[in-house]
Amino acid sequence: MTSENHGTIKADSAMVMSPTGSTSQAAPFSPSTSKPIQELPDELIQAGWSKCWSKRENRPYYFNRFTNQSLWEMPVLGQHDVISDPLGLNAAPVSGEAVSDAGLGNGQRKRHPSEDAQAGPNSFKRPKVEIPATPTTPTIPISPSTPGVKPWVNTTDDKQGQTSVPAPAPYRPSVVYWDLDIQTNAVIRERSPADHLPPHPEIELQRAQLTTKLRQHYHELCSQREGIEPPRESFNRWLLERKVVDKGLDPLLPSECDPVISPSMFREIMNDIPIRLSRIKYKEEARKLLFKYAEAAKKMIDSRNATPDSRKVVKWNVEDTMNWLRRDHSASKEDYMDRLEHLRKQCGPHVASVAKDSVEGICSKIYHISAEYVRRIRQAHLTLLKECNISVDGTESTEVQDRLVYCYPVRLSIPSPPQPRVELHFENDVACLRYKGEMVKVNRGHFNKLELLYRYSCIDDPRFEKFLSRVWCLIKRYQVMFGSGVNEGSGLQGALPVPVFEALNKQFGVTFECFASPLNCYFKQFCSAFPDSDGFFGSRGPFLSFSPASGSFEANPPFCEEFMDAMVTHFEDLLEHSSEPLSFIIFVPEWRDPPTPALTRMEASRFRRHQMIVPAFEHEYRSGSQHICKREEIYYKSVHGTAVIFLQNNAGFSKWEPTTERIQELLTAYKVSGRSLPSPGPPSTSTGDKDSKAVLERSSARSQDNSSPVDKTAPDTTNI
Repeated sequence: MTSENHGTIKADSAMVMSPTGSTSQAAPFSPSTSKPIQELPDELIQAGWSKCWSKRENRPYYFNRFTNQSLWEMPVLGQHDVISDPLGLNAAPVSGEAVSDAGLGNGQRKRHPSEDAQAGPNSFKRPKVEIPATPTTPTIPISPSTPGVKPWVNTTDDKQGQTSVPAPAPYRPSVVYWDLDIQTNAVIRERSPADHLPPHPEIELQRAQLTTKLRQHYHELCSQREGIEPPRESFNRWLLERKVVDKGLDPLLPSECDPVISPSMFREIMNDIPIRLSRIKYKEEARKLLFKYAEAAKKMIDSRNATPDSRKVVKWNVEDTMNWLRRDHSASKEDYMDRLEHLRKQCGPHVASVAKDSVEGICSKIYHISAEYVRRIRQAHLTLLKECNISVDGTESTEVQDRLVYCYPVRLSIPSPPQPRVELHFENDVACLRYKGEMVKVNRGHFNKLELLYRYSCIDDPRFEKFLSRVWCLIKRYQVMFGSGVNEGSGLQGALPVPVFEALNKQFGVTFECFASPLNCYFKQFCSAFPDSDGFFGSRGPFLSFSPASGSFEANPPFCEEFMDAMVTHFEDLLEHSSEPLSFIIFVPEWRDPPTPALTRMEASRFRRHQMIVPAFEHEYRSGSQHICKREEIYYKSVHGTAVIFLQNNAGFSKWEPTTERIQELLTAYKVSGRSLPSPGPPSTSTGDKDSKAVLERSSARSQDNSSPVDKTAPDTTNI
């Protein structure tokens, strides 16, 4: 428990530490019998410590106003302080604990019975999730102990890159969106370190510049060839869809794909030809949209190499529509929308046929430019490593045993080069990291979270000498993937509400997220898009390359149809080949007009154990920009329903059966508004809207849905 009483010392009895190290009951200290004596280093004062004099004992003692802790001896930096070191990661092990806790690995700390006893009868106890596969812990150091070292304090000279800044006062976040104490029950086969090139700010800056340039090329091609703006978020979904089939070496940009033409990009551009159909609320808007579509269809047929039959059909339907608009001034909004739907059915196939070659040319051009950029980036990266005398080809392969282990973060086989200087300063509650004039920002709570994840996961940087540069690379990577538009990309990183995560863990033993990032994860074990930069912060790598043997998992994938379809294929393959308890709880948008292949396949899967629907506007999501946006902008209602589907093998069903009571607890968690939660508790993100459904093809609506600051989650057999 902490105290906000900065000026007085409690008169209650205090537990103090005797000079011998034993704990004894001290006499009460009151303001009248003790006085503060400020003879402490600034670091201890910032951590809440003050030196006081006990008239009763006639000797000094040390008191922490934040924790109400009293000590006879001067506190030592690196001791377990619940404010500056909430998880006790820097604390030296008590005698007798070092041996018993050494085998836990993965940064796990054994929970002692005394901690449970102190928690009180009303405290929340996390469920014990057992693993029947008898895994072992990998014999690699997972969580280095770095007493007294803070990632924002430079302990090296400028040659090694970090800019020295004073340590800020301990930060105590008012809202927490994660629980890094939960240990994993995900079991995998031990695997060799990955051969990804280690991240470096110079390379990441070049990748960011070239990706931004590629976005500009895409915008120009759509404008020049088709006279339209690029479909919103279509470039982001192109990156996701390409990574399903890409065999290239760059973590972000595709370079070796078959087929070259992206089905996702092609479909979304075609849906906006000849014009983008917007959502309609009023009659005059519907009339104007009908007129613009007719005019654009005629113009396209006249300017392209269309067949005589196509010209005849389109011109006749356009003239008929124009005549109807001139003579019928009493039509309703629904009349205009019906007429537009009819015109699209008659003219759409002919318009698509003349635009097909041009749109395929756009997709092909963007892909080949991307492949060229990947070649440039990799060449620059290899040159940088060579200058640092780091060999890529000569890396020795690490032999691993064929055994089951608890899942652990991605390890890189190639050593990391020296990192350049990255400057850090704080602006109120925002951490600002700058490299060569390029600044990235993250709120202070998430910055502290990254520090904790780094302590748990990184094994090659015990003194945090590369921490700031790796944080800069991580944030820059996601910033570039999101795009620069307002709310752009936030749907790709949206998260479920915290109460839902708590219910998933308590009721179904979920300890792992299949699609997350270090910025939005709830558990410290998760899969993410970028193993090279995210592995230092706990990522187990991309989920489509992750093969667990057992465990309970939550899956809230990015809303890209091809990506979700590949996800289902991977789920069914894992469930088919594992006899150990394996469970996946999947949250996807309830798109029914038409239904997505992924949703259809999961509903027909032999591993489906339960399905439920959370209706639109009756649940919330947390924005993918939660690490930087204002607190009041974090939550929003999901504008589409969310299907929640349980895929489990027989052993998983026996262990984590979706019973009526458990499902009810999950639904109850969805009803808790994140806006009303006092401490830990927001919700996630969603996408989607169904407007003008008589006119807008569902695939077009999906592309618009994913652009809004909404996210993903839905259930499917039980309705709230």
